[in-house]
Amino acid sequence: MIDDDAPLPRGQAHTTAPPASHRPPATGAPCSLPTHTPIFVGNVPLTSSLHSGDTITAAFNNSSRKTLSFIPPSMQNGEIIVRPSLESIRNGSQRWLTTRLVIFWVDGPYFPHVKEYVQSVWPMVREVTATSNGFFFFQFKTAAAMEEVIEGGPWLFQGQPIVLQKWEPGMVLRKLQHTQVPVWIKLRHLPVELWTTEGLSTVASGIGKPLYPDAITRACTRLDFARVCIMLDISSKLPKHCDYGSS
Repeated sequence: MIDDDAPLPRGQAHTTAPPASHRPPATGAPCSLPTHTPIFVGNVPLTSSLHSGDTITAAFNNSSRKTLSFIPPSMQNGEIIVRPSLESIRNGSQRWLTTRLVIFWVDGPYFPHVKEYVQSVWPMVREVTATSNGFFFFQFKTAAAMEEVIEGGPWLFQGQPIVLQKWEPGMVLRKLQHTQVPVWIKLRHLPVELWTTEGLSTVASGIGKPLYPDAITRACTRLDFARVCIMLDISSKLPKHCDYGSS
């Protein structure tokens, strides 16, 4: 039995807690999850660091914060399945419609360096964000500004080529194998009858996988050469010329 009035050794002080009746009431519900309990939402593992007896408080009790709601998942073969509605996907996609995913073909550079470079070279970029596995997101102010940057390539950062890929819903961000790279090529002495989508696609396919022409080529306002962006296999040898055929 501990006597609260008993003297303590020199250098020590009482550390007794107030009785339970004097403690402020808990604002949440008691949690009985053990330490580091795995929780699965779909096939994405999460980890809870709650301890037995911990209290879950209202994390969104501030009126300025957005409150989340519980949407019941479904069960399939004993596994929890979450199915976002089409409306929620459409609403969530609106923010990223003017976004280009930037992929660096070697080890990604330091994020502050990328952000500083982008803000100085492309003032039409509204926001720059990054992921932990080396992907960068450039969100442009308008779709026209985004296309202007795309057609102005190829782009280099610190001497290394970068890939600007349009973000699409459902895109999974994984490290890519560095086997292909988009490059801009010039098709000279191209007959005017081949300045069509099919004609440019046919000729450019002899070099790589055609992606798109630049704005001047689409408008046919410069007939000295056609400028086309293609996906090129870095292991293939770039031909010096392409035979258009005689027919």
